[in-house]
Amino acid sequence: MRLDHIGIAVKNLEDSMRFYGEVLGLELEGVEEVPEESVKVAMFRVGETFIELLQGTSPESAISKFIEKRGEGIHHIAMRVENVDKVVEDLKGRGAVLVYDKARLVSKGSRKINFVHPRTTGGILLEVVERVGQRD
Repeated sequence: MRLDHIGIAVKNLEDSMRFYGEVLGLELEGVEEVPEESVKVAMFRVGETFIELLQGTSPESAISKFIEKRGEGIHHIAMRVENVDKVVEDLKGRGAVLVYDKARLVSKGSRKINFVHPRTTGGILLEVVERVGQRD
């Protein structure tokens, strides 16, 4: 397991991208819409990890609701794993509460994800992510 990214909920993706790209000088890896999660994301490389900016694409998205309730800020921390299904089953066996019954394939099949509920982690939403077809 290793740190993959830190997800930050933002109201305006373009404004936030300008700050992280132009002001901080971080390398933009890409921008994409993830319809499975009702978000638009921008990924910035920071060494071997990423900052993921997330903007909700509908009022019902988890990100839109998060911002409405708590404001902009850190939404989750993601750990990269080799086999998310195996990790999810192991976590369940150890008493962790997962957000989804099974991991979801997102980003045109390039990532498989699930989230550990904050009540399990002491208040932090923890994502486990497998980058499908990518090895490092």
